[in-house]
Amino acid sequence: MIELVETRETTAPATAGELLELVRSGRASTRSQLRLLTGLSRTAVTARVSSLTAAGLLLLGEELASTGGRPPGALVFNKDAAVVLAVAIGRSRSQLAVLDLDGQELTSDSRDHEVGVGPDDLMPQIVERLRTLLDGAQSDSGQPPILGIGLSLPGTLDPVRGLSIGSPVMSGWDGVELAPFFAGLGEAPLFVANDADVLARSELLGGAGSLDDVLVVKASTGLGLGIVADGRVLSGSLGAAGEIGHTIVDAAGELPCRCGATGCLETIAAGWALVARMAEAGQPVGHVRDLVALALQGDSFARGLLRDSGRELGEVLAVAINLLNPAAVVIGGDMAAAFDFYVAGVRESVYRRSAPLATRDLQFLAATHGDRAGVVGCAALALDHVLSPLAVDARLAATG
Repeated sequence: MIELVETRETTAPATAGELLELVRSGRASTRSQLRLLTGLSRTAVTARVSSLTAAGLLLLGEELASTGGRPPGALVFNKDAAVVLAVAIGRSRSQLAVLDLDGQELTSDSRDHEVGVGPDDLMPQIVERLRTLLDGAQSDSGQPPILGIGLSLPGTLDPVRGLSIGSPVMSGWDGVELAPFFAGLGEAPLFVANDADVLARSELLGGAGSLDDVLVVKASTGLGLGIVADGRVLSGSLGAAGEIGHTIVDAAGELPCRCGATGCLETIAAGWALVARMAEAGQPVGHVRDLVALALQGDSFARGLLRDSGRELGEVLAVAINLLNPAAVVIGGDMAAAFDFYVAGVRESVYRRSAPLATRDLQFLAATHGDRAGVVGCAALALDHVLSPLAVDARLAATG
């Protein structure tokens, strides 16, 4: 049973987009509940609901059980009204998916690509793969409309211009506008964010989503940090929040980093550094995923490297924990597949260096969506924008 809260207090009446958000979030499922939550008149609610049903965003469901008098008609968010596309691009792999408006995956595709491939070579391939996925998502009524596209890359991105502005991993991508590559798929807007931010957004769709303050670690070839504060992902003024991997640490000395600096945390704790150490020890592996597989098979050297990496990360992470007092630290990325070994090292340093109050109730959690976190987060990025009340109202105004 839905619990009703006080009538909405605002100087402006609730819009159709705000009513849709109430239904989508589960806070309301009937017109009468919308009236109680917003203070709108019966006529105003009916008009707004009519515009949403005409746009296909709301459906009139079966009648709810009567609580006395005439049973109210149910309002249901139409998750099948359109789709969003998710494009998670990494150093050596790209993951794509078509998802409904609830963020549920309909079709997907994951492929490795050559390290160092540029956008002019990779992006046309991605668009063609998306066309194939869209064909597979067709229903009896044809191909669903695309409401938005969410795309992630490692490094720092400019969300306004839709391009990378600082990625040591993806050489040749900086300054390249990405939206034009998708023009052939329609007029759906493109939204971009870095890989750690979308990992944090994926957690808001489940798992740690019930927690308002969370740090989300991306531990893979590189190291990144997504920050969720008061239920919102914080990206910083230039979109560079969470660049934990490029914090200068004494333990790294003068070791050269991929970013061009020396002494970064990544040089002793990132996946690429661990792969190099495996090679130095006479156990060459192609990717940190291979190292993790060895650790899971019982290789003591690989397990030791992961635990040491966790310790080094924990040294820096402890500062963030003292500053932000999160309820949980979520570990995602390739190294999260060896969660127990990796997190043992993280905990060791965090508990030693963080304030007791900051760690008293602190949880360490594995990323909810595992290997699919990138596409789930990219979908969440798109959905957060295209289903916001402002975006919905603008769409209704343009089509009305």
